[in-house]
Amino acid sequence: MNIANKLTISRIILVPFIMLFMLPLPFDWAAKWNSFVTGLGGHIIALTLFILASITDFLDGHYARKWGLVSNFGKFLDPIADKLLVISTFACLVALDRAGVVALVIIIAREFIVTGMRLMAAQQGVVIAASMFGKAKMVTQLIAIIYLLALPIIYQITDLNYPNKPLEIFGTILVGIAVIMTVLSGTDYLWKNRKFFAD
Repeated sequence: MNIANKLTISRIILVPFIMLFMLPLPFDWAAKWNSFVTGLGGHIIALTLFILASITDFLDGHYARKWGLVSNFGKFLDPIADKLLVISTFACLVALDRAGVVALVIIIAREFIVTGMRLMAAQQGVVIAASMFGKAKMVTQLIAIIYLLALPIIYQITDLNYPNKPLEIFGTILVGIAVIMTVLSGTDYLWKNRKFFAD
């Protein structure tokens, strides 16, 4: 297995650990753990792990192109890793009431549609790789999530009271941009690959 695919798999492996340091456990015996997770330490670890996972998204594509390691396996696995990372982390943010459920539904709906389209293409022996539009969508989603993960840290290391309206509004704007890019990239995929629906 080449290094690009190893980086993609490492992104998948990081997902449950990100969730572990984001969500308190629903058990009485986990009180100390939950106190850590909801405190500064837990927030910093979750943010750090997410940033590391985001970096692997850049590196796997970089090495694949630089060293000619592009493969059908990589084209298939990379978008799955991206979906797991974004949807899982965003779902945790929704559960923690730090993001809206409507944005999550739009993101999931887009991924279902694109995945269905990829399956139809695969039946005809075609692997649809991520487009530049799709990559731009991913970048805006990662930026929005990183900001939302960083917000509790900002509140805890400063004297700012929660909620701070400018900080919250900026987060809403970032999520809004990510949602718009999600819709546009989904529309772009549908239009460019409409032949699979016609077939």
